[in-house]
Amino acid sequence: METGFPWGSTPTVDLRLWRADAIVLSDWLMSTDLNTVPITHPAQKQALADLLARLEEGIIESTDEEIAAAQAEVAKNMGW
Repeated sequence: METGFPWGSTPTVDLRLWRADAIVLSDWLMSTDLNTVPITHPAQKQALADLLARLEEGIIESTDEEIAAAQAEVAKNMGW
């Protein structure tokens, strides 16, 4: 259990992401106005902000080329 983020001894979950997915999600969250994302509870907006904070910790700032490459990599594996 992690004790430093965000509320002391709150139980946490370890989640492994493909780096390309993390880059795509991070880029999207940074460019999205969370006030316009449809939510049904304010905690959803906070959870997205928390996710962005965690992604920023794990990813060094990506260049436009790295973001485009990650988007292409993720898009080619779409099964729907």
